[in-house]
Amino acid sequence: MNAAYVTSKGQLVIPARIRRKFGIKPGTRINFIEEGDRIIFQPVTREYIDSFCGVFKLKPGEKSVVQEHLEERRRERDRENRK
Repeated sequence: MNAAYVTSKGQLVIPARIRRKFGIKPGTRINFIEEGDRIIFQPVTREYIDSFCGVFKLKPGEKSVVQEHLEERRRERDRENRK
């Protein structure tokens, strides 16, 4: 386990081994996520962002929410024009 201390200014020094392992460099954004009584420290690196590629990709035959909304609006407009 690695440990660090918080300075009087509220700053935290990340141990070098962890910085190297997770690619944390000066200027890297860090998200702090509260999970119960724990704090998760998530560096936002290129690798982290790339891990989301394709997560929201539609499967063949699926329609996006925007497409469904536009089609529903078109059907409503058609119904109103027929009246």
